[in-house]
This record gives sequence, structure tokens and C-alpha cells, in this order.
Amino acid sequence: MKEKIKAVLFKLWIILSAIIVLSSTAFIFIYIIKNGINSISLEFIFGNPKGFPIGAEGGVFPAIVGSLLLMLIACIFATILAVSTAVYVTFYCESKKIEGIVHVIVQCMAGVPSIVLGLFGYTLLVANLKLGRSLLSGGITLGIMIFPFIEVRVEKTLREVSSSLINSSYALGVSKSYTLFKLILPICKTDIVSAITLAGGFAMGAAAPIILTAAVIFAPIPSSLSSPVMALPFHLYILTGEGISLEKSYATALVLIMLLFIINILSMALTFKRKELK
Repeated sequence: MKEKIKAVLFKLWIILSAIIVLSSTAFIFIYIIKNGINSISLEFIFGNPKGFPIGAEGGVFPAIVGSLLLMLIACIFATILAVSTAVYVTFYCESKKIEGIVHVIVQCMAGVPSIVLGLFGYTLLVANLKLGRSLLSGGITLGIMIFPFIEVRVEKTLREVSSSLINSSYALGVSKSYTLFKLILPICKTDIVSAITLAGGFAMGAAAPIILTAAVIFAPIPSSLSSPVMALPFHLYILTGEGISLEKSYATALVLIMLLFIINILSMALTFKRKELK
């Protein structure tokens, strides 16, 4: 009898938690859409910010492009490090001690506040390496932020590959590197791309790391990696913090949410495709 009561209470707790989360998320979406939809137009999406103060009129196209470019650089930088680390820990590391140290480092990096990463990026990249506030500085800083996110998921994906399949490849005399690049990574490709896509959405929505490393109040579409950029989170922060235009801030938030929604849909589609292949 007690077990049944516990099961019912646990089920009710799960349902209640799901309702609270979904209701809160729906309220946020509906509230932003209600307040921002009237300011959304082709001119707003594809136009440059105008007016005085800057952003009171015009659009957010440079900020959209800047956010996408920052996300792209962050994903490239983080993926190279994360996949390399995951492959080493899974297939090449023979010391449990080293493996444990790597896991501790990754977990510690995952717990570092984003503003601290911004200060680190400013100190190392902007000040010491003289990269300045630039697309490259911001992208690398965001890449450091999402590195643990990708590494954990890639490592989990690699460990889920059937050991019998790997051992069969080794038994046939196939080298470890050939097995990795021709057998294991193609099998895991969809899950890895899905993890990278989710991490990209995480990077696109982060404001703190780019405040000190890349973003400025106004900049044209960047022409090189050394150019400063506009970004949607920073633009939203300026519009709201300075009280420039509440309507434009809601519209900017709506554009950012829509981009993140599209990115998450792509990630989910890749995950479902992977499940269908299985």
C-alpha cells in the first residue's frame, strides 16, 4: 500500500513539475510575442539600427549577422577541442588518473560563470594578445564556454558505440585511427552535430562573455575576424538597460528567441533522425 502511495505521489510530482515548467515557458513566450510582434517587420529584420540614441529606430540585421558569426566561430573552436578531448579520453587514454583529471577540469570549466569567462577572454585575448574587441576574441571566448557542453555529450556518444563492433574491427587488423575515422565517427556523426547545434544556441544567447570581448553598441556587418560586432543579446541589454526603446527590446528578444527556436528544432530533427536510423 505504501509503495502505491509513493508511486502516485511521485507521478503527481512529475506531472506538477512538468505543468509548472511548461506554463512558465509558455507565459514567457506569449508575453514576448504579444509585446514584440507589432514591431517585427522586414525593415526591422533586414535594416540597420538608426535614431538617437542608436537603436531607437531601424533594425537589427547587423546584430543578427554578428550573433550568427560568433556562434559559428565558437562552434568551430569548441568542436575541435571537445571532439579531440573526447576521442583521447575514450580511445587513447590508458591512465584512469589522467582520465579523472580531464573530467574534473571539464566539470570545473562547466561551472565557471559566464562573466568570469568574459573577464578571462578580455585579459588574455583583448589585452595581452592584442586581438582587441573583435569577432575572433568573442568567438573564442564563447567557444571556451560551450566546450564542456560539447565534450561531455560527444564522449557519452562515443562510449555508447558497441564494443563488439569496435573489437571486431580490431580483430580484422584494422588500425585504431582507421576504425575511429571510418567506423566510429560516421556512426556518431548525427549525435555530434546535434550536440554542436545545441551548444551553438547556448552560445548565441550569451551576453556576458561578449560584452568585454566582441560586442559594441553599433558596428556594420564585420568584414574580418578582427572587426567588432553587434550581437542580439548585447543589443537587447543596451536597449533595456539604457531605456532606449522598450518596443524594440521586445522585438529584439523575439528575434533572438525565434533564432534559438530554429536552432533547437534542427538539433531535435537530427536526434530523431539518429533514432530512426537505429
